[in-house]
Amino acid sequence: MMYFDSHVHTEFSADSEMKAVDALREAAKQGLGLVFTEHLDYDYPSAGTEEFIFDPEAYWAKYEPLRADGTLSLGVEMGMMASAREKNAAFVRRVPFDFVLASIHFLDVKDLYYPETFEGREKCEMYHEYFTVMRDEIYAHPFINALAHIDYISRNAPFDNPEISYGDFSDDIDAVLRALVETETTIEINTRRLCAPRGIKELAPVCRRYRQLGGRYVTIGSDAHVPEGVGRCYDGARELAATFDLTVVTFREQKMMICEN
Repeated sequence: MMYFDSHVHTEFSADSEMKAVDALREAAKQGLGLVFTEHLDYDYPSAGTEEFIFDPEAYWAKYEPLRADGTLSLGVEMGMMASAREKNAAFVRRVPFDFVLASIHFLDVKDLYYPETFEGREKCEMYHEYFTVMRDEIYAHPFINALAHIDYISRNAPFDNPEISYGDFSDDIDAVLRALVETETTIEINTRRLCAPRGIKELAPVCRRYRQLGGRYVTIGSDAHVPEGVGRCYDGARELAATFDLTVVTFREQKMMICEN
């Protein structure tokens, strides 16, 4: 199985207008396969105006013919919240998704994308809550294949140091990693923040600890919403995985497939 960018959003996601043909063209230039992972976030907070829900039957009907040559798989990026557990489980049964990627985008039904979500909060307390929710929802979503961007909270956090530094949050991060290992859920190396040396520096201890706790497999995802984002910093993610003896995989019909040249 070729190497795959296993986290890409097209026009079926509320925050993307990318056409499938453009994503696939860019991936082909790089010799990569793709997994489309459209946003599903039930109970979306009122902070935004978009609705992060899509029609899975329409999605499958439009894109399933593109799966024929094996260079495209069809997935979903599912926002995990306690209030959405049953709805999430029902959603993934509607079409035969290749891949179920899970994320934490909200805390207390507030979107981590917006600065006001962080107002009046201390970093230590807020990040502890973030990791605790992440751990609990991994156990509560036994049908997921991988956890996306463990460092998502760092993207827009207004703190002087927004990083999820392992030295500061080792107990919380360990709890998440143990949940992944115990449930045989893969972790994603998300490349959005890997283009900067600091991103690699912060994720490296997480990858090391994941391996120490028994984790063996990772997916790599660019989180692309535009064609130029496809495959972003992919080689850096491969190098990071190799450093800690982690095998890069993707999923097809929710079966793990090892990526090789």
